[in-house]
Amino acid sequence: MQSASPSQAASRADRLVLLPAVDIAGGQAVQLVQGRAGSEQRFGDPRAAAQRWQDSGAEWIHLVDLDAAFGRGSNAEIVAELTSHLQVNVELSGGIRDDESLERALATGCSRVNVGTAALERPEWCEEIIDRYGERVAIGLDVRGSKLAARGWTREGGDVYETLHRLDRAGCARFVVTDVSADGMLRGPNLELLRQICDETDKPVIASGGISTLEDIIALRDMVGSGVEGAIIGTALYVGRFTMEEALLAAQLSSTTESKHA
Repeated sequence: MQSASPSQAASRADRLVLLPAVDIAGGQAVQLVQGRAGSEQRFGDPRAAAQRWQDSGAEWIHLVDLDAAFGRGSNAEIVAELTSHLQVNVELSGGIRDDESLERALATGCSRVNVGTAALERPEWCEEIIDRYGERVAIGLDVRGSKLAARGWTREGGDVYETLHRLDRAGCARFVVTDVSADGMLRGPNLELLRQICDETDKPVIASGGISTLEDIIALRDMVGSGVEGAIIGTALYVGRFTMEEALLAAQLSSTTESKHA
């Protein structure tokens, strides 16, 4: 499914856009702790998980091929099947590092791709694809401290703000910001990091990592006027901290929030 039009996107400024995660490793839906290989909790068939989030009202799915991200294989057939059958937007991530892998990802019909490691290792190529594909390319900034994490978060990259400024100047349409230390830990999102990122760019930011309660979603919802566009939710949904329906309700902006940012 293709991405929403600018007018549709503008109409969503009245809420935080939620992207339930479907992370795939070894053909199974999993959730990692701090991105570490071997730390995964398994949650069965990724097709069933994606269908469940779609049926619950999600408009986006954040779909990740973890085996491709770690450079240890691929779940390409499942990814292509999911993307073609879902009736919602798909943000696809994992192992997108060159023209071949990018074209293969885009050919699935996903709404956009999320490119991470390549932004660190091949900056010129990354700038080229930003120029070529515009809104269909988001850049993932996976942050550990003040540094970026690369190759499935197993290696340290460069300074987060240097990379952010370079890609911002190149015209990057959107940043997906993950606090690696919070990912899968269920201890709340790193709001200070998100504030700092939003202070440095006027591009929309998707928050990822640490969401554990409906209060966390409300806190991110209250940052919509400051630059946070959406939030990726993973472990909390899978272990039943709240339902997708409850999360979508919490993501709606209240009249108080709207007046605050008017």
